[in-house]
Order: sequence, then structure tokens, then C-alpha cells
Amino acid sequence: MFNQKRLIVISTVLVVVVIVSIFVLKRAKPVAVLLTTVEIGSVERTVTNTRAGTLKACRRARLSPSIGGQISNLPVRDGDVVKAGQILFEIWNEDLQAQMQLAKSELQASQARAKEACVLAEVAKHEAKRLTLLRKKALTSDEKVDQAVGLAESKHAGCDAATSMINVSQSRVAVAQAALDRTRLTAPFAGTIAEVNGELGEYVTPSPVGVQTQPAIDLIDSSCLYVAAPIDEVDAPEIKAGMTARISLDAFGKEYFKGKVRRVAPYVLDIEKQARTVDIEVNFLSEKDKTNMLPGYTADVEVIINAHTGVLRIPSEAILEGNRVYLYDADNQTINGVDIVSGLSNWQFTEIKSGLEEGQQIVLSIDQDGLVDGARIKIEKED
Repeated sequence: MFNQKRLIVISTVLVVVVIVSIFVLKRAKPVAVLLTTVEIGSVERTVTNTRAGTLKACRRARLSPSIGGQISNLPVRDGDVVKAGQILFEIWNEDLQAQMQLAKSELQASQARAKEACVLAEVAKHEAKRLTLLRKKALTSDEKVDQAVGLAESKHAGCDAATSMINVSQSRVAVAQAALDRTRLTAPFAGTIAEVNGELGEYVTPSPVGVQTQPAIDLIDSSCLYVAAPIDEVDAPEIKAGMTARISLDAFGKEYFKGKVRRVAPYVLDIEKQARTVDIEVNFLSEKDKTNMLPGYTADVEVIINAHTGVLRIPSEAILEGNRVYLYDADNQTINGVDIVSGLSNWQFTEIKSGLEEGQQIVLSIDQDGLVDGARIKIEKED
């Protein structure tokens, strides 16, 4: 009987020692965590591009000649600023220039012949009219009147024929001009020469049908820039033209630029079968933001779908599964899980509708080992 009581006492003591040891160990090793404060701010729901976007020029022309020949005139170089209609590139065309001059000379001759014929027709017309009046006074014969009227009609027909030859000559000039124009590349708009592929005296050939070759002249209008970016097909239905967006470029670090969606592509790209996307285009809201930007820069866009301002918010990374957070008890230096009701959310912040109050502190580093309800913590840093 004595041994049994002794055994019970010893067991009880051991249990108490174990419990005390566990309690002491727990208190001896608090978990180091990062804390963040529940605050008032704005929360946005946004959509971002799935792959890197590109800064593009609104107008870009890759120009090539439509016929082959030897380069006889190349007045521009890489980086030159040109005006609309300026000659950029010319193939040897002295034979076509001669044909053009011949057509112009023929036009001048046709105009002179038409003028002569029409003057003679006018003189014959007046003579016929004069004789007709004299015939009424019996001062001339019917035969002379008939001859004068016939001659006037003949001269009028000659005037019409000569005038028609002017149109023919003008058409020949237009044909010669078209042939001459095919040997020249002119700027379709004002811009900057990005690249010239060719040298004076070289022979160039036009691109075969269906085969893409290097353009002779690459012309860019850098005065108008926009960002083209691919959006996942799942997010695309929410994006509409006119929505506000933020633009960031790798070349400008963490600087953001205000933008607006100008176009959403009406079709889905299936270049990557497992990641189909829809291209969107975003304009810069401020012209000065485009200073020193070059077409081809890597760019990203963040389209704002919805936004709430003046609401309670916490970092999204502080939320546990099941919409819970660890709330810090400053008096006991412990944490306890609390349920929250969330609203608008993005990768950075989540709106809190209930469960927390402004100024309360919650655990940010929720991936730390040892985080359980009632655990003692040590504040490593407050965010």
C-alpha cells in the first residue's frame, strides 16, 4: 500500500515537472516575427501582363523598294530626323527621268496644237456666222455659206480632237511619273531613321512574295509612344478601353507612369498553347512622361479594375488559410488567431471589412515555425 502511494506521488511529480519544463521551454524560446499595423488606406484590384510588354511607336514603317536596281542616291543616315515626303532612297533612274521629260514635252506640244486648232475653229465659226448674215441680205451665195458652216464644224471637231490629245499626253506623264516614283522611297510621315540597310552604289532587289527580308529604311515616329502587353485570357474580359493603368519600364527602375487603356485586341493569341493571351495597348496620359524613352523598351502595365479608398487594410501576405490572421497581444506578448472578413484584394494589400481595428498589430511573417495560438513572440521588426 505504501509503495502504491509512493508510486502515485512520484508520477504526479514527474507530470508536474514535465508540464513546468514545457512551459519554461516555451517561455524561454519566443518566436521571432515581423509585425505590421492595421491601417487606413486604399486598396485596388488590378490585372497585370503575363509576359513582358513592349514600348512601341504609334507609327513605324519598314520601307523597301518595289523594283531592283543600283542605289544612286542615299541622302539619310541612321538617326536622321526627316520630314513627310522627303526622299530617303533612290535607285538609278536616268532613263526614266528622260522618259518623263519626253512625256512632259509631248504634253506641251499637245497643248500648243490644241490651242492652235481651237483658235482656227473660233475664226471659222465667226466667218460662218458673218456669211450667214450676208446671205439673209442676199449679199452672198448659198454655196459660200454652206462651205463656211462646214469648215467651222470641221475646225471645231479638230479643236476637240486636239484637246483630247492633251488628256492622252497627261496620262503619259502620269505613267512616267509612276515609273519614276517606284525608284524612290519617300518618308510617309515625319520621324527618325532607325536603320539604313544599304550603301551608295550597291544593288538592291525587292523582297520575293511571302519572304520577309530586311527593310531598306526603318522609319519611326517617336513622338507618339504606347505600351503593348499580353494579358491572360482569364483576365481579359474585365479590361475595357478607357480604364486607368500604371506603366513601369525596366529602364526607369521603380518609377511609375499614369496611363489609359486605348485598345483591347478582339482575338486571343495562341502562340503558347498553354498560356493564351489577349494583347492590350496603353497610352501615356502625360506627354512629358515619354521624354528620353526609346521604342523597344521592356514595359509592364497594371490595369486598375476597381479601387476603394479610406478603408482598413493589411498586407495580403499576412493572411492565413481560411481568412485568418495572428493578432498580437502586447500585454502578454503572445499571438492569437482571429477570423476576418476581407473585401477588395491584390498582391500587396487586402481590404478588411470586419475582424480587426485600426492600430492593431498582426504577424506579417506567417511562415515562421512555432506560430500557434497563444505562442510567445519576440518582435524582430515592425513594418
